[in-house]
Amino acid sequence: MIKNIAGISIMTLTICILLHLSFQANQSLNMRKYSTKGLDLHYTVNDVPNINNDVLESSSKNYTYSPFLGKSFAGFKEALAFKESGGNYFSVNTYGYLGKYQFGAETLRMIGIDNTDGFLKNPRLQEKAFLANTARNKWILRRDIKNFVGKRINGIIVTESGILAAAHLAGPGSVKKYLRSYGIDNFTDGYGTTVYSYMKRFSGYDTSTLKPNKTAKAL
Repeated sequence: MIKNIAGISIMTLTICILLHLSFQANQSLNMRKYSTKGLDLHYTVNDVPNINNDVLESSSKNYTYSPFLGKSFAGFKEALAFKESGGNYFSVNTYGYLGKYQFGAETLRMIGIDNTDGFLKNPRLQEKAFLANTARNKWILRRDIKNFVGKRINGIIVTESGILAAAHLAGPGSVKKYLRSYGIDNFTDGYGTTVYSYMKRFSGYDTSTLKPNKTAKAL
């Protein structure tokens, strides 16, 4: 009995000492040493020279921008750009595709751009090119968008944004073949990226603000 009482007393004393030490440590904690004042802070956004607010144009002039773009049209184009080039306006890949959205020279000519060197140095023109090319693809694929959106192909639900992203990768003709073969004719680019993978990765974005335009030009 006496041993039990002694054990309880020692345990109680130990707990009191630990609580006291903990309280003392909290009292002496100086939060000022955690200040970021005077530090060089580095963020994940690249410093790109000579880019003004016009670069962030979308097809909607009243769009309100936010750091969280979600499934908006701006979110769609930025997600696609990140996949294509890491968002780098001055990127040229091993196949010669150019800029933030990795355009080929032939596609650029279709939307009115002949000077690829000037295009690579002009972020604002690259944004206009993306809008023009996507509007043109939306017009070309308008019937397929109507007929296939909401259907399941290769285990994924077809969406308009998935169709437009795949068209950016492979061209609208390859997307038509994929949809009309119900996924059997699945184009693969030089890096092994497929129409299916873009249909899946970029599904569910809101691309309704972009209107189909048969004659869309960047210039």
